[in-house]
Amino acid sequence: MVVALDQWTKSLVRQAIPLNRSVSITAFLDPYVRLTHIENAGAAFGFGQGLGKLFAYAALGAILLIVLYFRPFAERRPLLRVALGLQLGGAIGNLIDRLRLGGVVTDFVDLGWFPIFNVADSAITIGSILLGVYALFVDTPGTAAAAKEASEPVSDPVAPHD
Repeated sequence: MVVALDQWTKSLVRQAIPLNRSVSITAFLDPYVRLTHIENAGAAFGFGQGLGKLFAYAALGAILLIVLYFRPFAERRPLLRVALGLQLGGAIGNLIDRLRLGGVVTDFVDLGWFPIFNVADSAITIGSILLGVYALFVDTPGTAAAAKEASEPVSDPVAPHD
């Protein structure tokens, strides 16, 4: 769902808003958010400009890591599954842009005081926050959730799945 929403919104922006131009959603929201069509050659929120190819390889590595290694651990852990799903969808959404657009990503959510971003960046950020919540509060030694998870069998991430 993240990939579909990300690609759909980016497509709408590329069709409706000229590059490096802003449009108002509604006058009421102007002080808070506008749509600004930019091409970002950096990472999320514009960091690392000019390193688009490096970020494409990093995204591919993250995608493979989530799919091959972390998936078995997240199967019985709903919060972890949501966190990794958001990160995976965001990484795929931005990777699609980098491959299609020559190393750049379409960004458009402009809060004025923050770097311009897109749906994929939001998904990656929210997934990272949820992963932090999971690591700090759910999967910590001494919690009931950690004790329960420790007693659950986890399939070998390298072994083939049925």
